[in-house]
Amino acid sequence: MTTQTTAPSRYADRLITRIRSADAARPWLWDGTLTSVLTCAALVDASAGWRTEARDPTLPPVLIVTLSLALALPLLARRRRPTTVLAVMAVPALVSEASGAFLQAGFLQLLPLFQIVLSRPPRRLAWAFGLLAVPLVTGAVRFDGARWDLHVLPMLWAAVLVTLAGITVRSRRDRTAGLVDRARRLEVERDQEVRLAAAAERARIAREMHDIIGHNLAVITGLADGGRYAAARSPERAAQALDAIGTTSRQALDELRRLLDVLSTPDDTDDDTAGPTRTPQPTLADLPALLEGVRKAGLPVTAELPDPLPALPPGAQLTVYRVVQESLTNTLKHAGPGATATVLLSRTPDGLLTSVTDTGTPSGLPGQGQGLTGMRERAALYDGTLDSGPLPAGTGWRVRLHLPAAPEDPRS
Repeated sequence: MTTQTTAPSRYADRLITRIRSADAARPWLWDGTLTSVLTCAALVDASAGWRTEARDPTLPPVLIVTLSLALALPLLARRRRPTTVLAVMAVPALVSEASGAFLQAGFLQLLPLFQIVLSRPPRRLAWAFGLLAVPLVTGAVRFDGARWDLHVLPMLWAAVLVTLAGITVRSRRDRTAGLVDRARRLEVERDQEVRLAAAAERARIAREMHDIIGHNLAVITGLADGGRYAAARSPERAAQALDAIGTTSRQALDELRRLLDVLSTPDDTDDDTAGPTRTPQPTLADLPALLEGVRKAGLPVTAELPDPLPALPPGAQLTVYRVVQESLTNTLKHAGPGATATVLLSRTPDGLLTSVTDTGTPSGLPGQGQGLTGMRERAALYDGTLDSGPLPAGTGWRVRLHLPAAPEDPRS
């Protein structure tokens, strides 16, 4: 029932859309056709019909034909210059009314009036109604006398109806254009949000890859260097170094697989059997294992961790873990031989303070690397602060991270 009711309107909309498309593609064709049809109608009326309304039916046919053409032909430019066309048509309309011809072709003035309402500022309407009224009043006063309203009011009422129709069409057209523009802007905003989200995701992946690969390669490099020196003196120590290299490599591969699994699994997958198993991200509880791996790589590390560990959101715990990991990785790569490191986690009245200090040479550390930038971005994500720099008197390097108490996880 609904389909039968809406089908005619659907067909009408399609027909109107096709007509508008053809008009937009070839406006001159539509204007020429309409002008030709109306000119023929005006000339047909000029042959005899005009006498039924004329106050002076004895006027010469040449004048009638000339006035009919002058009222019809200007319509060819009605869309480009509607006000000018109406002004040009007002001259033969005035002659028609003043001479008593009262040609019905005068109603063609309503077409440029409609175009003025449709495409020109509202203040043009006063001029348009003035151009319409002057010929009408002239003819009514000269020929109709006291009954002038019978001649003037029908034309003015028709002009009012045409004006209302034009306002309706213009309002609908403007509303449609506004909706189209809004849809376009929403599409642009959506594309921008997608690009920003993709850029943020690429930055997050880059941080994770840097932390995972950089740290584990630094540990493997330290173990390999230590194993090479130990091979000649203590084969057992060399075998232990190789075992540690294998363990660290497998851990790095596991972390990379976990990261790739997260990227390849849809976010809305709730079924555990629908995709690969996700291993939890590192937390504060994994810090002892991290420190032990760094010690095996040859960097003496002491740690002061609170017991029990602070209750932080998973994302904040990952931030602390990655900052400690990156700081120790920098120490392994840049602090030089004989360096030691200290990791301190302490509660403060307004949050958690993490400090990583080493005794290496500060000049060996890069001032602005991707690792330090990534640490600052992680800290800012949880409204935290991170500062790094050499200790006084050149005795080492320190990285300090402060996270506010119970920061909200922005990923939740």
